Amino acid sequence: METQRKSTTHDNVVKHVGLAFGLALLLYLGGYHLIEHYRNVKGPWRVTFGTDGHGQPKISISHERLSISNVALVFQGQRTEPSINTETTVVFDTPKTNVPFGKVVFLDTTFLPGTVTFDLFGHEIELLPRTLVVDLKEVAWKSGDTIRLSHTGESGRD
Repeated sequence: METQRKSTTHDNVVKHVGLAFGLALLLYLGGYHLIEHYRNVKGPWRVTFGTDGHGQPKISISHERLSISNVALVFQGQRTEPSINTETTVVFDTPKTNVPFGKVVFLDTTFLPGTVTFDLFGHEIELLPRTLVVDLKEVAWKSGDTIRLSHTGESGRD
């Protein structure tokens, strides 16, 4: 009788531990997929590196979910290597620091679109969902806009 009671108690403990493990696993997997969904739902920044018609380097910024398209920054009086005459689009959905010209100073892709900060020809360019920051000055996002940056630090909009 006593061995039967120990066997029943052991079976109950195994059943409860298995149930707790299964529930914890289910909650973990559900939580993980929910967080990943919210992390990626807005999508990444898309930055196209290239040159304008005069051979000056430029970047074109787009983000579909934020309704931002073709915001161009042209770096007047600057030149790039001849191999950069073709356009290259970099999608910032994972940590990437390899860009055709300039360098990525800061990148946070934890929750997309995140923040991307560049140092391009001495200009600090920061992409934020609410605003574009050019040389520490906020510039409102306006699709189709062209911002011209000179090597003297001056900027102007078309």
